Amino acid sequence: MLKKRLEKGLIHIYTGDGKGKTTAAIGQGTRSFGGGYRVLMVQFLKGDDTGELHSIEKLGKDFQLKRFAALNNFYKFLPEEEKAKANEDAARGLAFIKAVLKQNEYNVIIMDEIMATLSNNMVALEDVLQLIKEKPEDVELIMTGRNAPEELIALADYVTEMKLVKHPFQKGIYARKGIES
Repeated sequence: MLKKRLEKGLIHIYTGDGKGKTTAAIGQGTRSFGGGYRVLMVQFLKGDDTGELHSIEKLGKDFQLKRFAALNNFYKFLPEEEKAKANEDAARGLAFIKAVLKQNEYNVIIMDEIMATLSNNMVALEDVLQLIKEKPEDVELIMTGRNAPEELIALADYVTEMKLVKHPFQKGIYARKGIES
């Protein structure tokens, strides 16, 4: 059970085509962790070894990271059998979050790239909406990913859109370890 509780848990969305959605969510998570709150980050569709894995691991049991449907390629390029497996894993991830919410062990839950699972039809929007409606009042929920559906935006308290203006990828510079990955 939690030692410290939020008075009112709100809903954040970090969306858009620009860089920084996951970084913003982790930043909020570390701020909350530093304030004495327990944080769970659930990442969907991320399978690469990234810097945040190692940073969060060092924070200990009060900032946990779990991955579901961990891919090393874009979903749209996967063969159908791999898509089916990823869909099942994404559904398991959503079920995991629902179970965690009922156990009331975390103050802040980050659903990283949940929007990608929605835009790829891996999980149903109705299931995510239901999860939000059933979340305890004192849990902060952070959701990231491009193309946030209007139905989620309507329920959110914070919505930040990251806008791509310029990116090194446009010059052929790929993700650099410790900066973009």
